[in-house]
Amino acid sequence: MKRTLLSLATATALTLTLASAPTMAAKKVLLKVPVWFGTHLTGLGSTPKWLAEHVNDASGGSVKIKIYEPGKLIPPKEIVEAVSKGQVNAGWTTPGYNTGLLGQKGAIFSAVPFGPDAPEFLAWVYYGDGRKLWQETYDKAGYNVHSIPCSIIAPETSGWFSKPIDKPEDLDGLRMRFFGLGALVMEKLGVSTSLLPSKEIFPALEKGAIDATEFSMPAIDKLLGFHKILKYNYFPGWHQPATMFELIINKDTWNKMDKQQQGVLEMGCKAAMLDGLALGEAIQFPEIKANAAKGVEVRYWSDEMLNTFRAKWDEVVAEEGAKDPDFKRIYDNLQAFRADYAEWNKLGFLPRPGTKRVAE
Repeated sequence: MKRTLLSLATATALTLTLASAPTMAAKKVLLKVPVWFGTHLTGLGSTPKWLAEHVNDASGGSVKIKIYEPGKLIPPKEIVEAVSKGQVNAGWTTPGYNTGLLGQKGAIFSAVPFGPDAPEFLAWVYYGDGRKLWQETYDKAGYNVHSIPCSIIAPETSGWFSKPIDKPEDLDGLRMRFFGLGALVMEKLGVSTSLLPSKEIFPALEKGAIDATEFSMPAIDKLLGFHKILKYNYFPGWHQPATMFELIINKDTWNKMDKQQQGVLEMGCKAAMLDGLALGEAIQFPEIKANAAKGVEVRYWSDEMLNTFRAKWDEVVAEEGAKDPDFKRIYDNLQAFRADYAEWNKLGFLPRPGTKRVAE
């Protein structure tokens, strides 16, 4: 009897041990991640580096991210196609730089002129239909990638100019580096736009190849030296009230990961969202003060100019929606979410100084 009981106890313990242990250790994953922006650009390119450091620690070695500076592994413009084909298994980008592959609708997931600020944008992406539509855009375009929203920054400056822009006519004929859907607005005002990468902007200004530029937030623009050439810096960033970025992973690679590995990346990217937003909000004002000390005139667009930009944006929305039903469907979805959010925003938050909020 004792021998039988001992045998049963041993068998039970062994069964419980085997049941509680993983059947097979997860295969380690190395994500080689070429990035669009240099990691020296604090608050912009620094986020994927931050992500790599924290995911590498948190995963206990199960997932490792290795960052490759722009052009070191593949050119930034080739990131999406390279990830889709499995030439690299991951990349860091934003859909607004890939409209040639995704269409203008892709840029909605980067930044929307006169669109949501960071909290509202995050609400739509995570708890509205934003993320589903984002992934669907890649799927419909035939790209074999899994997209994870992975950083966000607050408003950018609206642009750097060599002369005051007091009326819409002052923009006519300018050659300007400009990003995303806002570029379509500027083109309606007679601006010739180009989407130069960060390292090419200052040389283009020096050589007179472009007359003006926008790029990012004051603390980031400082690193590119625009203040040395252009002395009029305009706000607010109507074209990019918030800008979102993504980690894209080859779908075959993603599907081979276990739930724990996928979870580490999803949670890492949500943490990167918080860090990118907090850092960006924290470091802007000292640079605005520094620019003023260097002779830069900081200006806020007049009502006339903002109303003009908004009117032209409405034209862009109508035109793009007529050309691409998916653009209209995605934008209408965002607008429906924003209409509901507006009621909460109106009631839940204090008005800005000088304004009065009245509940309807």
